[in-house]
Amino acid sequence: MANRLSTATSPYLRQHADNPVDWHEWTDEAFKLARSSNKPVFLSVGYAACHWCHVMAHESFEDEAVAEALNAGFVPVKVDREERPDVDSVYMDATVAMTGQGGWPMTCLLTPEGEPFWCGTYLPRPQLLQLLSAITTAWAEQEDQVRASGTAVVEALARAQGGVTQGQPMSEDLLAGAVATLTRSFDQEHGGFGTAPKFPPTMVLEFLVRHHARTGSSSAWTMLEETAIAMARSGTYDQVGGGFARYAVDRAWVVPHFEKMLYDNAQLLRLYAHVWQAAGRQDAAPLRELAERVVRGTAEFLLGPLHTPEGGFASSLDADTEGVEGATYAWTPEQLGDVLGPQDGARAAELLVVTEQGTFEHGTSTLQLPVDPEDPTWWQAVRAQLQQARDNRPQPDLDDKVVTAWNGLAIAALAEAGWLLDEPAWVDAAVGAATLVTEAHLVDGRLRRSSRGGVVGHAEAVAEDFGDLVEGLVTLHAVTADQHWLTVAGSLLDDAVARFSDGDGVFHDTASDAEQLVLRPRGRGDNAEPSGQSALAGALLVYGAAAGSADHLRLASDALAPMGAVAAREPRFAGWALAVGEALQTGPLQVAISEGEGQSELAATALALTPPGALVVIGRPGASPALLQDRGPVAGRAAAYVCRGTTCDLPVSTAEALRLALG
Repeated sequence: MANRLSTATSPYLRQHADNPVDWHEWTDEAFKLARSSNKPVFLSVGYAACHWCHVMAHESFEDEAVAEALNAGFVPVKVDREERPDVDSVYMDATVAMTGQGGWPMTCLLTPEGEPFWCGTYLPRPQLLQLLSAITTAWAEQEDQVRASGTAVVEALARAQGGVTQGQPMSEDLLAGAVATLTRSFDQEHGGFGTAPKFPPTMVLEFLVRHHARTGSSSAWTMLEETAIAMARSGTYDQVGGGFARYAVDRAWVVPHFEKMLYDNAQLLRLYAHVWQAAGRQDAAPLRELAERVVRGTAEFLLGPLHTPEGGFASSLDADTEGVEGATYAWTPEQLGDVLGPQDGARAAELLVVTEQGTFEHGTSTLQLPVDPEDPTWWQAVRAQLQQARDNRPQPDLDDKVVTAWNGLAIAALAEAGWLLDEPAWVDAAVGAATLVTEAHLVDGRLRRSSRGGVVGHAEAVAEDFGDLVEGLVTLHAVTADQHWLTVAGSLLDDAVARFSDGDGVFHDTASDAEQLVLRPRGRGDNAEPSGQSALAGALLVYGAAAGSADHLRLASDALAPMGAVAAREPRFAGWALAVGEALQTGPLQVAISEGEGQSELAATALALTPPGALVVIGRPGASPALLQDRGPVAGRAAAYVCRGTTCDLPVSTAEALRLALG
């Protein structure tokens, strides 16, 4: 049996390389085999950090009886949803339509033409064997009916997808209404929205911090502040090593699902940098201190276990350690005592809510920090000891593939946080990641989705890859004043608009000339990360602001309109679109500061007073950013040029004048 997955660029696929199942990657060859042998396709979709994917693998895909049934009656295809989000999106829509819910591992049975006729998620071994037997019989005896069922599913999904998109502008009333709607689902006891499981509502909080900066809304500030504090002090934030877990299984943020994803942490790093910025204006010193601690801890996490030797950022850390979820992170009082000694161990247990009964499983506890310790120096030493002890434990597996979109999010976060908190090493790391992605992932002028170990994968980039990468490159351009990054961003945007757009503001997830699936996917809401639609709307906005392009600003406004109905009805699923809408309401705001005497004072004022989402460019020797073309010092002093949209004020040369210009 060919070991086809052993050379895959996806660590998730490599995890299944030694299965007795005769796996194929998602390729034309796999479907040609299905057609020539007239066998249905068994599609299994998951990702490397997925706990239940591992469970199903051990129970079923390592089992000889399951492998025999799959190999005899099906063409088995394994897909990493992170490497092929387009495939995942199409069949997740089918799974939700058939079952009312989705999740991973996702299990779908397809005709040799790719049409789904049965979909589900995790299946225990007995049910899986029963399903395979039933489908084998049905295919042998009722193939026409089975095929007709698959065709009917695709037709129904196409009808649902083909409805007219009702555009709704991101007006001031819509943005205010979204805040009111969010208030009704806000958890006033624990922060966040809804009940359990509870995911970090990062993009919604980004919208709220921008909305508060523009309007002074007390409701927006309350939801932002209480949720940011709750997450930062919770078990979902790694109080020892920094970084956030994927979500909490409970309403109070105590027990995380321990997988740690780059896309979550990149977005949260940028959010908490904005919280730090906003707290300074609110004279909220405790929140500012807490936000800075989270920013630094999360940056340490990105630059530690997630930083690849090539300079990019890896996708995730697994939820499991040697098959046990959370084993690396959970503690008992006795274990704390063994590391810290009886007195400090007891003190740390009380501080971190490590109880005899345990807050997690088997008498272990996650680490929370409900209040700051009275002695920060003591806590710093304790944290270092716990980190050292934890480093000696078995560690979760690393999915070290470099995904374009998520590296774009990390580039934006590290560049902006590095500028705000004066950490040039973070900016340097952003430059390194941008260099890797723009050089290795651009192949013959076409952007690819991912790489591993410097070897680029075959999958083409989807809309979110273009949008998130452009957002990162423009942010990096603003921080470094290096025109190169803006030039590359513009080229990528031209490509995205030409190949992903319908021409009426709608962007599909896949390019018009990409591989044709049974449906062309299009995301209609923001979920764990910006949808392709929202990501490209944001990219068009920041590029238009940085390049001084009215055309791109108009395209950004057009691209927001398809998200308007979702934003008005379900703002929790349009967080990034709402955040971009807030930036659009401010102009967007651009501040360009030339070289010259007094530049540092003007830069400090801009840092203190510009709202999150504004673009600030500071001139540097030898640099020529677009916003400073033909704009230099005034009477020998550095000048600040403040623009809103395409309208600019006269230049100002004092901090007080800049303060007035910024309102």
